[in-house]
Amino acid sequence: MITRIGRFLSGLALVLALSGTALVAPAIVSPTSTDAARAAVHNTCTIGRCSAARTAFTGWQSLGWPTTGGWYSWPYGNYNYTGGRFYNREGQLPSATYSEYDVYSRTRGASRDAYRIVVNRSTRIAYFTPDHYVTFYKL
Repeated sequence: MITRIGRFLSGLALVLALSGTALVAPAIVSPTSTDAARAAVHNTCTIGRCSAARTAFTGWQSLGWPTTGGWYSWPYGNYNYTGGRFYNREGQLPSATYSEYDVYSRTRGASRDAYRIVVNRSTRIAYFTPDHYVTFYKL
C-alpha cells in the first residue's frame, strides 16, 4: 500500500513538474490549545491577588462552605457568590469533589469575574484561580 502511494506521489510530482505547476507540501497546522491544555497547577500562591483569595477562603469558611450555588451575605460587606460544584472535568487538580467560590464580593446580582477559589470538599485544600480555571495556585 505504501509503495503504491509513493509511486502515485512520484508520478503526480512528475506530471506537475512537466506542466510547470509547482508541487507544494501542505502546511503543517498545529492543533489549537484549549484552556485545559494550558492549565498549570502551582504548589504555592505568591502572585498579587493571593491575599484576597486567602481572605475569601476565611470568609467562606465562616459561612460553613455552602455547597448550593447562589448569593450569600458576605462577612466583609456586600454579597458573594458560589456556583456550587466544580467538576474538574479536565483533571488539572487531584481527583476529588470540589466546590467553587468567588473571591471578590459585590452588590447582589452583579456580574461575576474570573477570580475563584476551588476547595476540596473533604480535605478543604484550596486553590486560587485568577483566570477562570486556567491556572491554579494552592493556598
